[in-house]
Amino acid sequence: MMRMLIVGAGSTGGYFGGRLAQAGRDVTFLVRPARAEKLRATGLQIVSPHGDFTLTPQLVTADAIEAPYDAILLTVKGYSLDQALDDLAPAVGPETMILPVLNGMKHVDALAARFGAPAVVGCVCKVATFIDDDGRIVQLNKMHDLAYGELNGESSARTARLDQAMQGARFDARLSPTIERQMWEKWVLLASLGGITCLMRGPIGEIAAAPGGIQFAEGLLDEVVAVVTAAGHAPSEEFLTATRPLLAQQGSSLTSSMYRDLIKGHPVEVEQILGDLLARARTLGVATPLLATAYTHLSIYQNRLSPH
Repeated sequence: MMRMLIVGAGSTGGYFGGRLAQAGRDVTFLVRPARAEKLRATGLQIVSPHGDFTLTPQLVTADAIEAPYDAILLTVKGYSLDQALDDLAPAVGPETMILPVLNGMKHVDALAARFGAPAVVGCVCKVATFIDDDGRIVQLNKMHDLAYGELNGESSARTARLDQAMQGARFDARLSPTIERQMWEKWVLLASLGGITCLMRGPIGEIAAAPGGIQFAEGLLDEVVAVVTAAGHAPSEEFLTATRPLLAQQGSSLTSSMYRDLIKGHPVEVEQILGDLLARARTLGVATPLLATAYTHLSIYQNRLSPH
């Protein structure tokens, strides 16, 4: 049986790892001592439209990893990546697959630099979850999709084994030959939705109802698409056809995870989602005034939380 390590037992790692453990897979969660103590006391609790459940998870802290794992699902926030790489290093062996579900693409370079490019397997998740005041993982809707595959699009024996382990684990699992494009497309959506809702401080429906709101949303999306296209990763027409109306829909309650973190006074992934994209735009000579404004706005917020 494939041995899997889930780095982080937060809303994303806890959900997918919990589903895998519920399905009988060999899953261990790499957590901080405080989170380990909480989980040992209460169990891993998931509240979901697909059915609530509680399980007693296998846990390990960084100082107690004794051997490499077959697959590592990396689910930390971007601003915690450096520490996470140090923590998980003892779990990486010559055959280990690392599946990151972080936002943006900057982490791919960091993982390749630390563990070698062959260790990295592309991965994209779509799930809306949060941790409530009682420490439970709450799923907001029925969507729970995990896609993975070789970044070069080729078939491989290792991803076939991974797919076999993922199937039947009570979420939608897909082995994808276009995973790299999907990762870039998710970044387009996150940067656009995050920039729009955070800069305007409201959900899509309120922005669409405001004077100039739809034009602003469309303009920011166009800037983001221009950057990734110039970088050689143009989104598919199918993706753009679905995304454009999504970001300008009247009455929509849609927000971004970055906006929800902002409203709660939590740190936001401004560098990973907006800053890295803006840096690429400048290198490529693509003008992005709206993206730059959103980045400056959120940088002010972030600097108030952790002044340098």
